[in-house]
Amino acid sequence: MMSQDPWLQNYDATCRLAQEIAENIHERNRQQRTGGNPAKINMTLRASLQKLKQNIAQLKEGLLRSSSSRRIMQSEADRRQNLIDNLLTREKQLNATFKGDITEPEPSRSTLMSGGAAAAGTPNPWLVEESEETKGLSFGEIKQQQQRIIEVQDAGLDALAAVISRQKIMGQEIGNELDEQNEIIDDLAHLVDKTDGRIRNETRRVKLVETKSASCGMLVVIVLLLIAIVVIAAWPV
Repeated sequence: MMSQDPWLQNYDATCRLAQEIAENIHERNRQQRTGGNPAKINMTLRASLQKLKQNIAQLKEGLLRSSSSRRIMQSEADRRQNLIDNLLTREKQLNATFKGDITEPEPSRSTLMSGGAAAAGTPNPWLVEESEETKGLSFGEIKQQQQRIIEVQDAGLDALAAVISRQKIMGQEIGNELDEQNEIIDDLAHLVDKTDGRIRNETRRVKLVETKSASCGMLVVIVLLLIAIVVIAAWPV
């Protein structure tokens, strides 16, 4: 079984951090109302809000890398961007509530965790509208959905790898065949060169024979003429 996508793991951790911040703000406000000293929890909240900002920035960078390298489909990239946008909205709400710009209602822990309404009917200030693809899904179901998407992507990559492998084999076979054809052409060229040399040698021999034949013919004619002269000279008048 494949391990969970690191980006989703970071997203889950960031969501848990945001929920923890919301609960700590609620506790800080409770202490202020009851006369307690919230200095320590304020320090914790500042560090947590800074960490939340860093986590969201890391999610942005991770999404940009995955999208640029096409490790995820465009539809998944859009879904993750919606999740980041929701986190950014939630971060702004948390910062505003921490600074006192927004008055926090009195939600219970179960309301904060579930995203439902408080007992008094006041909506949860931390509830952010979710994308249609993930509405009603738990983190586990979102993980399963992402797992299925990754499996589909892996299947596509496997098919692409198989095609590339076949193309590579075909290329190698074509290369080997070309090498063999080149060897045959080299052999033919060598044979042609040898044949051409033989033809030249035979041509020279024929010319030599023709020259000798011509010389011999002329000699025979001369001899015959000399014999005729001798016969004529010896013939009685």
